[in-house]
Amino acid sequence: SALRERMQNYIIRRLLLVFPTLFLISIIVFGLIRLVPGDAVDLMADQRGAMFDMDVEAIRESLGLSDQIHTAYFKCVGGMFRGDFGESLWSHRSAISELKRRYPVTLELAVLTIVFSTVWGLSVGVLTAIRQDKLSDYFFRTVAIIGLSVPYFWTSILVLVFASIYLDWSPDPIYHPLTEDPLGNIKQMIVPALIFAFFVGAPIARMTRAMMLEVLRQDYIRTARAKGLPERVIISRHSLKNAFIAVITIIGLQAAWSISGIVIIESVWGLPGVGKYMLDIIVDRDYPMLQAMVIFLAFFVILINLTVDISYGWLNPRIRYR
Repeated sequence: SALRERMQNYIIRRLLLVFPTLFLISIIVFGLIRLVPGDAVDLMADQRGAMFDMDVEAIRESLGLSDQIHTAYFKCVGGMFRGDFGESLWSHRSAISELKRRYPVTLELAVLTIVFSTVWGLSVGVLTAIRQDKLSDYFFRTVAIIGLSVPYFWTSILVLVFASIYLDWSPDPIYHPLTEDPLGNIKQMIVPALIFAFFVGAPIARMTRAMMLEVLRQDYIRTARAKGLPERVIISRHSLKNAFIAVITIIGLQAAWSISGIVIIESVWGLPGVGKYMLDIIVDRDYPMLQAMVIFLAFFVILINLTVDISYGWLNPRIRYR
């Protein structure tokens, strides 16, 4: 049909925009990193107290840190087109190998966070809307406001401290991969995912409530009730789907934001994912690895935004893609 063809063309155009977007991100990241004073060689000298028998400039030359910024950038981009995202200045491991080792941790935590936050945000938003100004409405609205106000990393630290003192519990310091030890993995991931999802889902709950209240006041809802349709059918078929068009936007924004928040969550809970590794390489001034990790996370954010845009047509067929 014509609608399907327009949608396909829209998706193709959006996919083609991924490459120039990543190109601009690479320029910004590359430039900002090199504006920071010092480099990995300076850090090596600090750790050793001095580099008496070593030629600092020769080391920079061998590591490619002495190139002009435009030369270094085009070398970096050329390597990316060949599938070479660089290697660590310290461990000499390739960025691809580090990503393969660490991205399953970050991906699992991100998926759990997005699923939990969406479920609790939608549930609380719908419940508070259909029970407006009741006790449950005031209670869950207060809970959502707490989620908007209290930092998630502070809550994580409190949970770790009080659980270890009063419950004699602390997370396993050794990571258990999902494919090798599913039960041990879930025990490690469930608590940080739930804590993070509580804060990610708070804006979703607030937006869902606001949009549900607006939809429930529409004339077609009153008509549906006048026809005698069950309240469950009115909420699920008529109200929620129409309200979800605006809610999906905030879900996409929160999902994209959660990718950046995972950097802190992984560090607090000691999870060996991409986020925790990014903090380590920032401290080590490991430029090639930092560029690769940022571009990797940026790619995920772009995919989330693309998914949100495409979902509009499924939620409302009247939306036309141009």
